[in-house]
Parts: sequence; structure tokens; C-alpha cells
Amino acid sequence: MNPPIRATSPRRLAPSKLPAVGTTIFTVMSALAAQHGAVNLGQGFPDFDCDPRLQQAFADAMAAGHNQYAPMAGYLALREALASKQRTLYGHACDPHTEITVTAGATQAIMAAVLALVAPGDEVIVFEPVYDSYIPSITLAGGRAVAIALDHQRGFAPDWDRVRAAITPRTRLIMLNFPHNPTGRCLRADDLRALESIVAETGVLLISDEVYEHIVFDGQSHCSIGSSALLARHAVVISSFGKTFHTTGWKIGYAIAPAALSAEIRKVHQFMVFSVNTPGQHAIAAHLDDPTTYLDLPAFYEAKRDLFRAGLADSPFRLLPCEGTYFVLADYSALSDEPDDVFARRLAIEARVAAIPVSVFYECTPRPRDVRVVRLCFAKRDATLNEGLRRLRAFAAR
Repeated sequence: MNPPIRATSPRRLAPSKLPAVGTTIFTVMSALAAQHGAVNLGQGFPDFDCDPRLQQAFADAMAAGHNQYAPMAGYLALREALASKQRTLYGHACDPHTEITVTAGATQAIMAAVLALVAPGDEVIVFEPVYDSYIPSITLAGGRAVAIALDHQRGFAPDWDRVRAAITPRTRLIMLNFPHNPTGRCLRADDLRALESIVAETGVLLISDEVYEHIVFDGQSHCSIGSSALLARHAVVISSFGKTFHTTGWKIGYAIAPAALSAEIRKVHQFMVFSVNTPGQHAIAAHLDDPTTYLDLPAFYEAKRDLFRAGLADSPFRLLPCEGTYFVLADYSALSDEPDDVFARRLAIEARVAAIPVSVFYECTPRPRDVRVVRLCFAKRDATLNEGLRRLRAFAAR
């Protein structure tokens, strides 16, 4: 007879590998918004639905029997459509068989790439403010994050001289996120040239999170890392259909990397999720046949950005430049000297508008003391935005 199973004493549990990680600020602020009936401009998801044609394509895929496991690397027709899109938009030639992996959203792609490529003791350069999943991924891989603050006095531009100086023999990766969440900063051609110089000299690898690639404003073109042949040979380029097609709940993204890097990423991917939901992949593959589904996205969101700007133009809130993404930073220093987390909580309770304090995006470097900003999301119906603007103006006028 087998001995009885004994409950493990809490004192004998292994220590947490992420001791500093608790409930995310996005969950906290969304709960606060629900509690106080606030307009939720905090968490980054649309409150409008995706294209009815995409919904129908999903239903058609299920009706056609596409309800079992997809291939581990992803539905081939989807990977082929992505390869065609990369070649057309960025001149990036990639093999859909060996260099594209469909993932359960961009967050899973990031985690799989970091776990595959970072060994214990490796250093990974990140830019702060930094998206919240990057440093936990590095920590779980046994690496060490080396943070470089984006220069807020220069529009949150990356300082490539500081990046070069931070590289050591232990540096394995540089993690990029442009268009940048939360600042809205986009890369320029001279940024790519600076990166090319660094990569050519050091051989460092790149992970480039480009989930907002199609949300770039004012006539700019997205400077994808994949548009540089040199950088593409050293990079994992990650994107997501959640942001592009208003389907954040579908959790379908992808990672594009040279075959040798893709092979390592797939080793991790297969044991994290194995494969991604099959009817969604079929639906998106069909939807990509019409390039206007993503080429029209900049104008769609630029109109919402401009509506939001106009709505607060005469208020004490000062909106910082937004070159891309569907977020804008609001400077509240004319209203309060409070820390941003305190102000954001008060905003949710008193103004009944939820925002995200930008300090949560700083984990390794001090947040600039002269910056008092919160992040607001304008991926909302115009009626939602107008109500949020009305409440923000009323709050500021008290």
C-alpha cells in the first residue's frame, strides 16, 4: 500500500522565483474602475468589437471542422501570409516553415524567446519605462536585467551611447519595444543605423516587441527591426493580432527569427502551450488576404488620438506627444504634486476615470522626479472617450 500523501509545510516550499511580483497594476486599476463606476482608460484593450468579417471567418473555420490541435509552429497558411506581409511591408524575407512561429499572444512569444535564449548569469538590456512582462521573463531565465532610462527630456528617445557603454561580455540580448508602450515613441532610421553599428561590433541579439507596428501616426512609417537585413539576422521580431485586429482576447501572436533561433524558441513554445487556437488561426489567415485590414489602422486610431487631444486642449492636463500605440501620457503637474500612483487612485475614485501610473513601468532605474504623468488608453468607442473627457475636464475644473 502506498503511504499517505502529506501536505507540504509552507516552511518547506521553495522560495518564490519572482518575489517582487504581485497582482499587476492593470488588474488593480480595472478592479478599482469597476468598484467606482469609472470609465476604464487604464487597461489597454478596445471596448469595441472586431470586424464582423473576422468573426464570420472564425465561425466558418469551426463549422469546417478546424477545432483540433493546430501544428505546433502554427497553421501554415497563416505563416505564409505573414511571410508575404513581412516581405511586402519591410523587405524582410523569412521562411514560413522555419522562421515563423505562431504563439499565444505576444507575451507568450516574449517569454518563450527569453527562456530559449537567455542562460543563468546573462545580462539583458531593457529600456525604462519597461513593459511589465520583460523583467519577470528575464528573472525566470536566470538572467539579469540592465535598465537604461529613455530620456524624457528628448521625447523618450533611446540613448545609443549609453546602450553601447552598458554592453559587457555577459550581455546576451537587447529588448526593444517600439512603438513604445507607454510613451508612444517610435524608432527612426538613425536609430536603426545606431543599432546596426552596435550589433555589428558586439554580435548581441535582439528581441523586438512590435505589437503596435500598425498604429503609427502623422505619416510616419514603422521602422521594423526586420527592415534591416543585418538586424533581422540577429533578432526575434514579435507582433500580435490582438492589437491589429481588436482581438486581445484571442491571444494570437507570432515570433519571426532566423531558423537557428526559431528552433530554440520552438523547443520552449511546445512545452508552454504546444499550439494556438486553431479556428482563430484560420480566420486570421483569411482576413490577411485584405491588406486594408491593417493598412487603414493608423488613420482609425489617429482620429481617436486627435479627439482625445482636442478634448483636453484647454484643460490643466498636458498631453505629451504620441507618435504611435493607442496610449497617451497625460502630465498632471498643474493639478497636483502627488506621486502618480496616489494621483491615479484618486482619479479613479473622484473623477471616476481609470488611468495607469507610469511609475509602475520603472523597476530598475529611478522614475524621473520631475515627471508627473499617467497613461491613458484611447482604444475606445468615441462615446466612451467623450464621457471620459467630460469627467476629466470636470475633475480638473474643481
